[in-house]
Amino acid sequence: MSSPGINGDPKPPCLPRNGLVKLPGQPNGLGTASITKGTPAAKNRPCHPPPLSLPPPSLAAPPPRAALAGGLCPPAGLPLGGPASAPVPGPPAERPPLATDEKILNGLFWYFSACEKCVLAQVCKAWRRVLYQPKFWAGLTPVLHAKELYTVLPGGEKEFVSLQGFAARGFEGFCLVGVSDLDICEFIDNYALSKKGVKAMSLKRSTITDAGLEVMLEQMQGVVRLELSGCNDFTEAGLWSSLSARITSLSVSDCINVADDAIAAISQLLPNLAELSLQAYHVTDTALAYFTARQGHSTHTLRLLSCWEITNHGVVNVVHSLPNLTALSLSGCSKVTDDGVELVAENLRKLRSLDLSWCPRITDMALEYVACDLHRLEELVLDRCVRITDTGLSYLSTMSSLRSLYLRWCCQVQDFGLKHLLAMRSLRLLSLAGCPLLTTTGLSGLVQLQELEELELTNCPGPPLSSSSTSRSTCPAVLHGEDVSRDYSPGWQRTDGPHHALPPDAPANAISVCRDAAQVVVAGRSIFKIYAIEEEQFCGEADLLQSESVRGVQLIRDYFTFAST
Repeated sequence: MSSPGINGDPKPPCLPRNGLVKLPGQPNGLGTASITKGTPAAKNRPCHPPPLSLPPPSLAAPPPRAALAGGLCPPAGLPLGGPASAPVPGPPAERPPLATDEKILNGLFWYFSACEKCVLAQVCKAWRRVLYQPKFWAGLTPVLHAKELYTVLPGGEKEFVSLQGFAARGFEGFCLVGVSDLDICEFIDNYALSKKGVKAMSLKRSTITDAGLEVMLEQMQGVVRLELSGCNDFTEAGLWSSLSARITSLSVSDCINVADDAIAAISQLLPNLAELSLQAYHVTDTALAYFTARQGHSTHTLRLLSCWEITNHGVVNVVHSLPNLTALSLSGCSKVTDDGVELVAENLRKLRSLDLSWCPRITDMALEYVACDLHRLEELVLDRCVRITDTGLSYLSTMSSLRSLYLRWCCQVQDFGLKHLLAMRSLRLLSLAGCPLLTTTGLSGLVQLQELEELELTNCPGPPLSSSSTSRSTCPAVLHGEDVSRDYSPGWQRTDGPHHALPPDAPANAISVCRDAAQVVVAGRSIFKIYAIEEEQFCGEADLLQSESVRGVQLIRDYFTFAST
């Protein structure tokens, strides 16, 4: 039975307090006892979890969570009440569970990708509140397709979707695909940050007209970066009427109505333009003459992509009007020759990035001009320059500042040319994808590039898979790694986690190539990564977010074998 309390009310059979449970008197004559969570012989020790043998439910109610987290246990045998002059401190304030502790979550969620964050934000309100902070979404651009902008009501009418979630995350840029003038107006009316908060807009494969473009740039006063791709319904007159001087970055590609007059509008209306990317088949040398010294002070990046009609005369206009360029792309300008590259090298001494890919008239002589004059160059793209040979690579070997070199599908590059690259100690990224004349012996010499971090070997010829079993005495063993985060210590002993047995006769200079987002390990030291991409891969129709990184990285070979020199 329960004993009466002070006011005559029945008293509960046990009272948890400070980690103690007081039990009622037992019929064995031993009187009351206090059960502590500590060891009676060790006084003033921190409390441990309760033992497995708990009092029956009828005698003791389960202690609250705060009691389980109590402080130090009092000496064994001390009455629960104790003298009035020695009060026992109360339980500490209850801390939130780790799963909802915002301080912990703020650090934890940095380790997840953008797609994973989208899923995690649906777990609970606490996680969503943390994940919807703008810091977790910086640098990402939501991609919204026209069919995703509306929901169909029961009556058959369409209602524009809510964009509050995007506003909460503070997105500063959007990519709208397949939209019309009406869709853009609805977006402006329904997105809270559209007036001032949106800094970048990208319209792809859309039917926007001159009127829609004018309304968008007039209403969205914060837009400073604009991209128009595959939009065939606006004209050059629309550019004249809509472009604003606040725009600092403009990209126009695959828009059939863009020609020389569009460049005139850009040069006249955008005095603060810092970056221009233009892909138009009908732009000629005349268009490049519209650039003046007005743009020369502000424009630092110019990309002329697949402008087939541009010749060396157009290059003359560029180098004289835009002397402060730090990045220039003439990719696909198939009429540019070595003389045009010489003009670039002699006049654009501040260049740090030069793209000459898909210029079939470029030869080794152009690389000599580049090596002699562009001493600040850090990135050089020579993809599909089919006339480049090992001699051209010997010129590049003198460039101490070059960090990234792309030689995709340069079909005349051989192993001898790779030996010249071994002198480029500052090289961090090297792409040799599709070079058919390279062999295992030539590629193995790349281990001497101590600072190399990334290597692309897509569609490079490799040895047969049976080479490791037929000629193990001459070729290093083929090692397969499952996780690029794992490391190997010298002697080929994996330092963490379960692993497959490595062959005992693997030489110290062998190279293992991981299959998934591969990382090459040489003599226990991580040297570089291999990214093998079958073709250029772009965001699919169902993608929610896009970033600067290339997606869909995959290896086309499961195993590689190399031998060092």
